[in-house]
Amino acid sequence: MKGMFKGLFIWILLGAFVLFAYNFLFTESVFHTSVNLSYTEFLEKVEKGEVKEIFLEGKKVTGKLLDGKDFITYIIPEDKDLFNLLKKQGIKIHVRPEAQSNWITTFLISWLPFIVLILLWVLFIRQMQPGNKPFSFARSRAKLIKEGESKVTFKDVAGVEEAKEELQEVVEFLKNPQKFTKLGARIPKGILLVGPPGTGKTLLAKAIAGEAGVPFFSISGSDFVEMFVGVGAARVRDLFTQAKQQAPCIIFIDEIDAVGRMRGAGLGGGHDEREQTLNQLLVEMDGFDTAEGIVVIAATNRPDILDIALLRPGRFDRQVVVPAPDLHGRLAILNLYAKKYKIAPNLDLMAIAKSTPGFTGANLENLMNEAALNAARKGKEFVEMDDIEEAKDKILMGKERKGLALSEEERRIIAYHEAGHALVAHYLPDPDPVHKISIIPRGQALGVTQQLPLDDRHIYTEEYLLKKITVLLGGRVSEETVFERLSTGARDDLKKATQIAKRMICEFGMSKYLGPLTYGKSDEPIFLGKEMFQIKDYSEETAKLIDKEAKEIIQGCYERAKNIITQYIDKLHLVAKTLLEEETIDADKFKLLLQEN
Repeated sequence: MKGMFKGLFIWILLGAFVLFAYNFLFTESVFHTSVNLSYTEFLEKVEKGEVKEIFLEGKKVTGKLLDGKDFITYIIPEDKDLFNLLKKQGIKIHVRPEAQSNWITTFLISWLPFIVLILLWVLFIRQMQPGNKPFSFARSRAKLIKEGESKVTFKDVAGVEEAKEELQEVVEFLKNPQKFTKLGARIPKGILLVGPPGTGKTLLAKAIAGEAGVPFFSISGSDFVEMFVGVGAARVRDLFTQAKQQAPCIIFIDEIDAVGRMRGAGLGGGHDEREQTLNQLLVEMDGFDTAEGIVVIAATNRPDILDIALLRPGRFDRQVVVPAPDLHGRLAILNLYAKKYKIAPNLDLMAIAKSTPGFTGANLENLMNEAALNAARKGKEFVEMDDIEEAKDKILMGKERKGLALSEEERRIIAYHEAGHALVAHYLPDPDPVHKISIIPRGQALGVTQQLPLDDRHIYTEEYLLKKITVLLGGRVSEETVFERLSTGARDDLKKATQIAKRMICEFGMSKYLGPLTYGKSDEPIFLGKEMFQIKDYSEETAKLIDKEAKEIIQGCYERAKNIITQYIDKLHLVAKTLLEEETIDADKFKLLLQEN
């Protein structure tokens, strides 16, 4: 706070100084109230006897009028008639030597404004920089964790065992480089950690530094780029200079795609600040030898947009995939968090791991934290299973919208809609078990039916995808069967079903008309400059066939769902009635309902 007031005081002082200097140097009205007279007006006043005295200073004449006012004018010194007239009128004449401009006046007028502007610019730059050090913007902003300061080790990382095994080589090299160099081998200069957000890429890099016991430089890709041209390249040079002084060490660049994007792609010019930074990074990674003991580790979730020069051998010559954890990986992560949070002794971590397919380490940490907040809010001593379930519902579907008032008719439609999803999901062969059915509005959804797969799936068969579409259409079929009219409640279901059907045809080659070919672009994020100007790679006839087959797939699944709903209509009424009474049905309750006669 003190520094802020000090900076504000300096700005106010400088502003006052500039204003004062401007008025002093470039205006005369601050200290004088003289009247400017033309030569003609001056002669008229002399003839009328209104002038009291004058002061001659070369061509400049100042003086006083009889009414006490000061005046200023300029005359022709050679005009003898003027001096005769002045004598005749009895006006006092004072003569002063003409002022000579000296170096001080020249300096104040010519150079002082520029010096003040330069000082203001330096002060502005200084206030922008961390630590207020002038001209420090070209310095690297990497955070240095010195040897022994990092307490993170591989024991703190779970769920990515294969990645840990690959990175163990780096640790061994940094600890005992002779083991590799005596055989002529070299450790990879750069290691690129690739994986979805939240899978533990940054944590892995810190664990390497902690295991090896070496300095660790950490920086984000966006920290290199600045509004000043050339600053990014200068920061790269400074980073590698510091690293060589601390070798052996690790340089970790998070989100490297901020500076490592493919050159020449996009709508702007190719020679911009980001590309200069990338060029300097390429040069620096070529310029050091692995014998120096510097290992560069970078992380990204978009390896497809990185420049190919960055990925060639000799730079980032090894890619380590850090995927979302599988069932056993999630269980290992939960066991780590079980030591951090106070959990109930009977809490089934395996059940939590099974109920969270697709969750990353960051998602699981968030889940445990939300559950701990729920338990604390209720005054509990331990985190229990109902807190986990509540936290999971909040993360997946959003917070309960208790203020949303639904009419009784709307509640009935939602209940039958969700009961239709659950019934179709249960009676299809080899189903994913129904985990929960709810008509409590959450987030954007007015109701939800959750299914939990028995195992993590990595390959999806045609039959599985058709069942997925059938379950999605179960809600619409139920509404149509019971109410004999349609609503907008199935909008999102129809969108997802259509997307799956078209991907089966265009991406997965599951088409009886078009065969095992792919058509059009995939659902990958658009990389401006590569996809923007692509043309459609199939004809209008093919497009018609795609639409025709997608419609056939949807219609076939619709009929399949309709047969199930019609066959088990009594079960549908029972589940919907229970939902209207209890609002939420868990897996055990759902099975009991279906077992009733």
